[in-house]
Amino acid sequence: MSDSTQSERLAPSSGSAMGQAPAGGALPHEFDLSTFSPDRGLAAAASLLKRLFGKFEGNLAMQLWNGDPLRLGSVAPHEAPPPFTLVIRNPGAIAAMVLGFDRLRFAEAYFRGDVDIEGDFFAALGLKDHLDAIKLSWRDRLAVLLPALRLQALKKAWPNENRDAIHFHYDVSNAFYALWLDPAMVYSCAYFETPDTDLASAQFAKLDHICRKLVLRPGERFLDIGCGWGALLIHAASHFGVVAHGVTLSHEQLALTRERIARVGLQDRVTVELQDYRDLQGESLYDKVASVGMFEHVGLKNLPLYFATVRRLLKPQGLFLNHGITHDVEGWNNTLSTEFINRYIFPDGQLDTVSNILRGMERSGFEIADVESLRPHYALTLRRWVDSLERHHDDALEHVEESTYRCWRLYMAACALEFESGEIGVYQLLASKRTSALPVLPLTRGHLYCSDPILEGIAS
Repeated sequence: MSDSTQSERLAPSSGSAMGQAPAGGALPHEFDLSTFSPDRGLAAAASLLKRLFGKFEGNLAMQLWNGDPLRLGSVAPHEAPPPFTLVIRNPGAIAAMVLGFDRLRFAEAYFRGDVDIEGDFFAALGLKDHLDAIKLSWRDRLAVLLPALRLQALKKAWPNENRDAIHFHYDVSNAFYALWLDPAMVYSCAYFETPDTDLASAQFAKLDHICRKLVLRPGERFLDIGCGWGALLIHAASHFGVVAHGVTLSHEQLALTRERIARVGLQDRVTVELQDYRDLQGESLYDKVASVGMFEHVGLKNLPLYFATVRRLLKPQGLFLNHGITHDVEGWNNTLSTEFINRYIFPDGQLDTVSNILRGMERSGFEIADVESLRPHYALTLRRWVDSLERHHDDALEHVEESTYRCWRLYMAACALEFESGEIGVYQLLASKRTSALPVLPLTRGHLYCSDPILEGIAS
């Protein structure tokens, strides 16, 4: 991904007079869009697409709104068949790429249904890097302006019901999530023994892995910050005997979590409430604390408060496991990917390098005990989620609009590719409160993989 300041915009400046009538006269014939025909629109579209995608490194198949095919790219069709076809259903989608100042307009065209993808969806997302790298000189910009205006004039002939319906947020229904998550509804990275391990088994293994890392013992008090639908709380209580408490900011998650706790009869050992982690009161209350897939929402400037809150809540020899996504560069710079995430996924979300996160934990009084990268596991998890979502497309539309479905599909597929490329990562960071005593941990990692965590060394 390239920084937005490093690539020139496709659009002319806002002060451009192109397309306006000269003072005291009518529009020149070539700018009179009232007589522009759909046939000329096809020619304008082909011209624009060739200019924008002619240097695409690959074999790109396109289909215009009338069914006409178009082949572009640096690879001839006989050398490699195109892995996907980009279907343009509305001429306005092409115009928006040139006339708009927003780099995400092509993604929005997909959300609205103005653009479709047939074939390998993941391969199609490779267009992101090409779009982000396009540079047009002022001569090029002037050359594409008129064809773009002509396509814009045809835009209303292809109305779309979802044009103003791009909504995306976490508070969609539980039923929507249940369509593509595992039965326990774990919305974070799974832990795969092999690439063929099924998602439900991999998520169970992840929950178990966290509990073993925290060396959970019967009777200990355990806190889960951002507990989702309660899978880790229930697993820790039922398999490791802890007394567990969770906090969430979602009313829907809260209701379902309480139902699940009651269903398995754990009301005496598992509680959950609607609460911000910053409002948790008390000191030295919990033996162990976990935060899984939550700290990405905290914001970089709030990380010191986040870590200080966890440290306050932990007992003197307590353990803290932070499981979260990281970035490959410091800070949260303005790129196409970060713009997409902050606009459609979580507006307050920010990522940083794992080294900076570790430094922040140490400055907050934690001693780092273990660091494990799970990047390949999250790539596998996301591909499983996308596959499940696609298989349940019709069912999903009973709970969300088509535009929301498309946004989830694009978001998760793009994230899978970013994990695979290394642009983002995910780590489990295990830490203890820094004291003069040795941390209460086994001397080796054998307890993570033994058959019985309680009988084989955890309590030693």
